[in-house]
Amino acid sequence: MTRVLMVLGVAAFLGACGVDGEPVRPSLNAGLGISNSGIHLGGAVGVSKGPVTVSVGL
Repeated sequence: MTRVLMVLGVAAFLGACGVDGEPVRPSLNAGLGISNSGIHLGGAVGVSKGPVTVSVGL
């Protein structure tokens, strides 16, 4: 799982710096929820270029 996130992070970084053409915008979202049943962590990583957004969440 960590390996997949690292690959996605590297791909987002390379796309954001414009190596392959026009830059894309990377995004990172993280969340923390607290309820009676415990603490819940979540997050998502994604990239967007124009009207297209691709995101992977946990």
